[in-house]
Amino acid sequence: MSDGRPVKTGHFRFLLVCLAVTGTTPAAVQSQGYPARPIRIIAQFTPGTSTDILARVIGGKLTQTWGQQVVVDNRPGAGGIVGTEIGAKAAPDGYTLTMAVSSAFGINPTLYAKLPYDAVRDFAPITNIALTPQTLVVNPAFAAKSVKDFIALAKAKPGQINYASLGSGSTSHLTMEMFRSAAGIQLNHVPYKGSPAAHGDLFSGQIPVMFDAIPAVLPHVKSGRLRGLGIGSAQRSPFLPDLPTIAESGFPGFEAVGWIGIAAPVKTPPPVLDKLNAEIVRIINSPEMKERLAALAFTPVGDTRQQFSSFIQSEIAKWGKAVRESGAKSE
Repeated sequence: MSDGRPVKTGHFRFLLVCLAVTGTTPAAVQSQGYPARPIRIIAQFTPGTSTDILARVIGGKLTQTWGQQVVVDNRPGAGGIVGTEIGAKAAPDGYTLTMAVSSAFGINPTLYAKLPYDAVRDFAPITNIALTPQTLVVNPAFAAKSVKDFIALAKAKPGQINYASLGSGSTSHLTMEMFRSAAGIQLNHVPYKGSPAAHGDLFSGQIPVMFDAIPAVLPHVKSGRLRGLGIGSAQRSPFLPDLPTIAESGFPGFEAVGWIGIAAPVKTPPPVLDKLNAEIVRIINSPEMKERLAALAFTPVGDTRQQFSSFIQSEIAKWGKAVRESGAKSE
């Protein structure tokens, strides 16, 4: 009892009977009052990246719906490892969520021999929010006007062309390593902590080329600050319909599509996870959000907890094969 006195046996049995009759479990009772305080969403990359943008979009809608502040906590570093480790070790109460991104959850488990978290055992997936095809972009002053041109330049200057990424182990890093291996070219990897920093050097010409998610590069391609050479999706993107795929540029079967979902620590009560899934999927499927995601160049998903869990495991296998075949290594 609240006054510190022990609960009488009869009262306790009565409570158990009530729970049994109503079919309500203690965890379900806990979820009924959730959320009762602010929620933190950990984004593993810097402000302005696709992960950060999507975290803020979803967080803002959850704030409106539940009346509790949802704060995005940017924890960049080591290809998403820093923030993901924090999320894995957070209290499993539903008040710390982690963006489940393809780099930290799909690539790192194979790319790194040892991680401070386990993408499968340490997290309870909530839902996959959106897909983000990787796009090959260059500084407009760079001589390459196509994928074929870029490969020719790289072969003429082996090991002399630098490429940027969002960090070792990021989707942008491994995508370029897959491409480099398929094209038979030598490039130098220059990791950054996020799109804004990498794009700054792309704009200035310090770095000529990189792969990045389409939401991060779309406005710059449209404005002419960057030139698109190809996209990693299986089909051309409706956001850049004139941009050929890498597959149709001489590499049949090439596909590199990142994804951004959301997860919680593994022991978070299932009713809380179900409540989060239901609300976030509702948000994703709302006409307003679909229009907003399209404007930001995200392809929405919104699946079940079980579907997202199976998807993550299949992606670990897929990217693991890519890591082994490309010879990509963590740095």
